Amino acid sequence: MKNIKLFVLVGLLIGLPFLTFGQDSQKPDWKKLHYLSEEEMLSKERSSIYQETDPPAGDYVRFPAEFEPMQAVTIRYPLGIPTSLVKQLSERTKVYCIVTSSQQNSARSTFQNAGCNMNNITYYNMSTESYWVRDYGPWYIFNDLEPAIVDNAYNRPRNNDNMVPVYMGQQLGLTVYGMNLTHTGGNMMEDGRGVGVSDELILNENSNNENNVRTKMRNYLGIDPYHITIDPQGDYIAHVDCWGKFLAPDKILIAQLPTSNSHYADYEEVAEFFANTNCCWGYPYKVYRVYEPGGNTVAPYTNSLIVNKTVFVPLGSNNTYNNDALAVYQQALPGYEIIGVTGASSTPWENTDALHCRTRGVMDFNMLFVDHRDVVFGEQPMQDSIAITSKFIAYSGQALKQDSLLVYYSIDGGAYQTAKMTSTGNLYEYVGYIKGYNYGSSIDYYVFGADESGHRYSQPVFGAVEPHHFDIEEGSGTTTTEQTVSLSSGWNWWTPDVDLDGATLLSLIENGLGANGVKIMSQDGKFATRSTYGWSGSLTSLEVGKMYMIQVSSPCTFSIEGNFVDLTNHSITLSYGNNWIGYFGTQPMSVNAALANLPATVGDKITGQDGSIATYSRYGWSGPLQTLVPGGAYLYNSKASSDVTFTFSTNNKYNK
Repeated sequence: MKNIKLFVLVGLLIGLPFLTFGQDSQKPDWKKLHYLSEEEMLSKERSSIYQETDPPAGDYVRFPAEFEPMQAVTIRYPLGIPTSLVKQLSERTKVYCIVTSSQQNSARSTFQNAGCNMNNITYYNMSTESYWVRDYGPWYIFNDLEPAIVDNAYNRPRNNDNMVPVYMGQQLGLTVYGMNLTHTGGNMMEDGRGVGVSDELILNENSNNENNVRTKMRNYLGIDPYHITIDPQGDYIAHVDCWGKFLAPDKILIAQLPTSNSHYADYEEVAEFFANTNCCWGYPYKVYRVYEPGGNTVAPYTNSLIVNKTVFVPLGSNNTYNNDALAVYQQALPGYEIIGVTGASSTPWENTDALHCRTRGVMDFNMLFVDHRDVVFGEQPMQDSIAITSKFIAYSGQALKQDSLLVYYSIDGGAYQTAKMTSTGNLYEYVGYIKGYNYGSSIDYYVFGADESGHRYSQPVFGAVEPHHFDIEEGSGTTTTEQTVSLSSGWNWWTPDVDLDGATLLSLIENGLGANGVKIMSQDGKFATRSTYGWSGSLTSLEVGKMYMIQVSSPCTFSIEGNFVDLTNHSITLSYGNNWIGYFGTQPMSVNAALANLPATVGDKITGQDGSIATYSRYGWSGPLQTLVPGGAYLYNSKASSDVTFTFSTNNKYNK
């Protein structure tokens, strides 16, 4: 267990919103409101002990997703789940059971009688008021390499429940960060790559201060973008896990209602939003729908729990709908074990309260995280190779197995090959290259890593069963290209976009300029000048990746033919200050995508000849300059204190 200091803070009383109701005849059925009893609804007491702290100070704060590796599942005793589920959990992972010391023997007897793996059950003695540990339990994060907990102000008058994150932090030796937002776990889902989703309850319970909500989610959890949707169910509970669920970074499950239901259009609106919103990998979410008929039929299918490639799905009151729901999960998660779970007779499932609400996963503090963010997809231009860049983060602190950092790829349905990944020089980052394809090739691939602690992981987690996929554009098979050079009267910025010998390039430029040519100049002060006797001067060769200034007496256009430039074989070195560089890709590419391999420094700027600028911040490149074009020349101002060398990215992602 990592020894991490716990913040010791003075308890801060924070008043939470008071839910008011009219006459007794107007009170809602409290049995459906699984967070408040009738007494609690009528109580005017809405204060709770809460500890606010500064946010994590690490450079890389990450809120892991439920579908990432888990070391345990937290439950509370007395149970809100059947003992058969505790048994199944204990056979697959650790079970952290929150129970008072006086009830621990009862819990142990219950679990023994159910046939649980007792070696996998750990008891944490603390008092609680309810079994909805999803909402009041700890939110586990990584602050750089260290596990930690983020705590929220719980929106219920239950101080024991509200203190569980602090108690668990003490027991596990983790720092607890207090995020001053009223929030609940049932209204939060995240993809582990910085994308989060909640419905509008998050705004309603925080004075509708959207800027404050987004700022805190980013600072404490690393969540940005944060999608705040409507509440399609229109129910008091207003929790996202009652209608949706992230299944993978690019997959989301959303309930579907019959067209006769008054909320049908609301559910369709949310489903359409995600179907038209890019996931963290740059393309729209794959939306899976699970049918929930509504009415008196219990069908809480999105309220499931994912634990290490096993999905526990709460079963409803209709076997046909149950089987259909299990089939949707199996389709969306190939290779996973899908297990249906019937609720206990004493604590049955409800449509707004089922298995997910009553459990809380605990991330594997020592996981190996494979973060291949620049996924290659769609149709790619023909080039010598495709770069696959990924971060490998060993939270165990153990070394990576350098010979086990691999890109697995299959060309046109053939056997999988491997490409070894090597360090780019950026923290945690490695790159490998896919080669050997042809025009029109279809390519599947996934990234794999392992570390010395024995942890292994793939992206996608499905591996060869459901890999990433892209195609190479159709073509004639030629390896040559033609660059058209169009120059205006006066000075022009230009860069070569064909791969030729440097002296040959200069000769072709001089011949193409003809009588229109005046001067060609490089950043180092070398130049070639035209006179009646031809060209002369200190500039004798041109270089791919460099920008040149060309002066002409009148507009002219000509062409140069040569080989495509292999982006992986031509690097660019930037020095402090201004650098004349050129982009030689085969297709236009966004600044963020083209410079993905560059370890830019905050404050770096890239400028086009038209004066448009992109500036680098901790959130990436932004500004009027959005796209680098083939043959485009640019002025790059570097703030780095030492030279930086990089290659242009080969990942053709226009929407990043």
